[in-house]
Amino acid sequence: MDIPYRRALIVGAGNGLGSSLARVFAREAGLQVVLAARHPDKLRPVCEELGATALRCDATDAAEVAALFEQATEKLAGAPDVVVYNASQRVRGPLVEVDAGAVAQAVAVTAYGAFLVAQQAARRMLPARQGALLFTGASAGVKGYPQSAAFAMGKFALRGLAQSLARELAPQGIHVGHVIVDGIIRQPPIAPAAALSDDRDDQLDPQAIAMTYLHLLAQPRSAWSWEVEVRPWVERF
Repeated sequence: MDIPYRRALIVGAGNGLGSSLARVFAREAGLQVVLAARHPDKLRPVCEELGATALRCDATDAAEVAALFEQATEKLAGAPDVVVYNASQRVRGPLVEVDAGAVAQAVAVTAYGAFLVAQQAARRMLPARQGALLFTGASAGVKGYPQSAAFAMGKFALRGLAQSLARELAPQGIHVGHVIVDGIIRQPPIAPAAALSDDRDDQLDPQAIAMTYLHLLAQPRSAWSWEVEVRPWVERF
């Protein structure tokens, strides 16, 4: 697959989709990869597997995000030309009972952090007039669910950010993409093989989702997608 990029930064990486993105980017496209998370120690296995680097960052802190890009640029021997924002935070509960402070933090992680990361990424991509900025969205960004106001607020804001940036940055050579994940992402194995649900068709395979991100990176700029949706084929509509 012909990918015009070389260096990727994945913010909000974990053992699920974030690690799958790192594997697909490195193995299928030969990208150098840096991952960022609040607790980077959990990423040691995938980093050892790929020869990647994990850095600590609180995406809601502007100073930490700026420092992250400086560190990532040093580790990659150049500014990242692919940046993925994969961080989000959920708070569930009835509207009249949910903690307001927890809601503020959830919205900050899901949306404000995305703005901070996008701002730093664009500052580095615009001089070269090339780059890709991808966001992990959710069905909660297009339809609200009961007792999930915080997640809906964050994901709706994220979708609006992505759409706005696509219109602003695409004419300047930066591909902005928003991937709506409509369903439950299959979790990494944590139990003996006999107890696993790896083959459940009602859950999304994180490796398969990651391939969708890779396909976005391979799109010719004459036909860029700003939004795609992935869902399990046995979903009850």
